[in-house]
Amino acid sequence: MSGRKEQHTFMRQAISVEEATKHVLEAVRLMPTEVVPLAECCGRFLAADLVAPQPVPHFRRSGMDGYALAAADTAKASIQAPVILNVVDNIPAGTVPQRAVRAGECARIMTGAAVPDGADAVIPYEKTAEGGTNTEGFITCFVKAPVSPGDNVSPIGMEMEAGETVLRAGTRIGQGEMALLAMFGAAAVQVHRRPRVAIIATGAELLEVHDALQPGRIRNSNGSMIAAAVTEFGGIPYHLEQVADDAERAGQAIMNALAAYDAVVSTGGVSVGDHDIVYDITRSWDGDLKFNKVMMRPGSPTTFGVRQGTPLFALSGNPAACYVGCRLFLRPALRGMMGAERAAEPRMKAVLAADDVKSDRFTRFVRGVLTSREGRLEAAPVGRDMSSITVSLRDANCLICLPGSPHGHKAGTLVDVIVL
Repeated sequence: MSGRKEQHTFMRQAISVEEATKHVLEAVRLMPTEVVPLAECCGRFLAADLVAPQPVPHFRRSGMDGYALAAADTAKASIQAPVILNVVDNIPAGTVPQRAVRAGECARIMTGAAVPDGADAVIPYEKTAEGGTNTEGFITCFVKAPVSPGDNVSPIGMEMEAGETVLRAGTRIGQGEMALLAMFGAAAVQVHRRPRVAIIATGAELLEVHDALQPGRIRNSNGSMIAAAVTEFGGIPYHLEQVADDAERAGQAIMNALAAYDAVVSTGGVSVGDHDIVYDITRSWDGDLKFNKVMMRPGSPTTFGVRQGTPLFALSGNPAACYVGCRLFLRPALRGMMGAERAAEPRMKAVLAADDVKSDRFTRFVRGVLTSREGRLEAAPVGRDMSSITVSLRDANCLICLPGSPHGHKAGTLVDVIVL
């Protein structure tokens, strides 16, 4: 081992994944807010509470197609002896009643329509039969069953009252949230700006995606993977020029990116080899290095620092390690920058469905497949778990979190999983 490698190893202090995540979330800064059209809000995070300006529903609403009536009029109704009522109105959804309903009367009504005054229930069509026109000129309705006050009528404010907080700041806007925003007339919504994330791949071995293969060289797949992660996590990716193993050029590229973007992600050059240059950059820069070794496999040399408020994520060049680093640290960071109420990566429990899964003193994040069997979740490794293997990223739907252990892990063990 060279003296330089010995210095690298000696200078690095490994910290836990939990401690590293805490450093990341404490260091990232909240993006400024902006107002965007509702149609552009999906996947963003609310920057202000949504408070109901009116109750929901704001009128008494029919829960089904039928007849609006006074429940007292139906007390003695039966199939054998139906109650006969005069139909005095027809109320489609989106219209308002033309008159109140009095004793001995009813109104034909559609689902979602406003219930007229004087009616306190709606009886469904299947419990009625419509008759002909009587001598008074009214169509008649034969009611064949009793109903109770309130049946099939949604009262004002049943879902929520005016002034109630509907959505809190930090909520991610999905399908349901879009529906609520539209329901309350939020044509424009205040959200946090999406972070602009620069992506820098380092390594003399890297080719551009469109280049023909050459002996000893590979195409830059990590750059595309990180860009996809940034997009999926809510940010805006920017591919910058690839940099060979030149500490001065790479350092300048990273410094320029830190000055121009909201976050920077580099891949490669973080280990302890003679051409792993990010370590040297973070030793001499004017930023704040938070950590450069994490007790995790793959990706233990993952490095994170902040310069003038802009975070740098220096991830491994190995595809699986880069992928895990994105999921564990970049995703919470971008969510935190966009104001997420809960930015940390959630985990769930599953039963390990494989025997003698290896481990060491660091926590392993094994690419796995999560399935449901006989009412319980089971997780099994997807295949070979080397950090240089890319194909397993296609097949995995979870990361299996295995605490450090000198004895490995047995089938049936309850483990944490991160759903991908």
